[in-house]
Amino acid sequence: MTMSHTPRHGVDTPKLLATIGHVAEMPELAAFTFRATNRWIRGTRSRTTFGPFSGAGSQFDHVFDTTFDADHPQVLCGEGAAPTPPEFLLHALASCIMAGIANIAAARRVTLHEVTIEIAGDLDLQGMLGIRGDVRNGYSEMRLNVNIAGDADQEKLLAIVEQAKARSAVLDALTNGVAVRVEGNAA
Repeated sequence: MTMSHTPRHGVDTPKLLATIGHVAEMPELAAFTFRATNRWIRGTRSRTTFGPFSGAGSQFDHVFDTTFDADHPQVLCGEGAAPTPPEFLLHALASCIMAGIANIAAARRVTLHEVTIEIAGDLDLQGMLGIRGDVRNGYSEMRLNVNIAGDADQEKLLAIVEQAKARSAVLDALTNGVAVRVEGNAA
């Protein structure tokens, strides 16, 4: 007898749990490398192409449009043709936590009705522009407000948010730092 499975709000829970089980049994499957190439277009505008990635012992291609542009707004000498790089960081953090919420809720058999994340970050250009050395170049603070509704009580819904926060790869990189090597090559 074959049991049919309807994904809970788009998450294939049996597949999620099987993946967790496989990685627990074979930790080498957990090693992933993501790649991207960024090319200058003009002014402050550039285009990033996300390349194939490796993980679970294999190489994979993305199934989405793999190019995204970034630019600065006109007030910051750009054309305003795309989000700024710091805005992509907000997107990365919010979408990472959102994915965690969806997966964790599905694993806990909670049906989500609506989830929104409002995120804002404060950035003082004096550091980035070299005006003041005591002002950092990046965000001084980011604030997320998660609004979640589902078929569970408030305590269980907020526990899902907390676990998503605790497991977010992007939040981890932002709060714990990550080694970054920048090398230059001139033609």
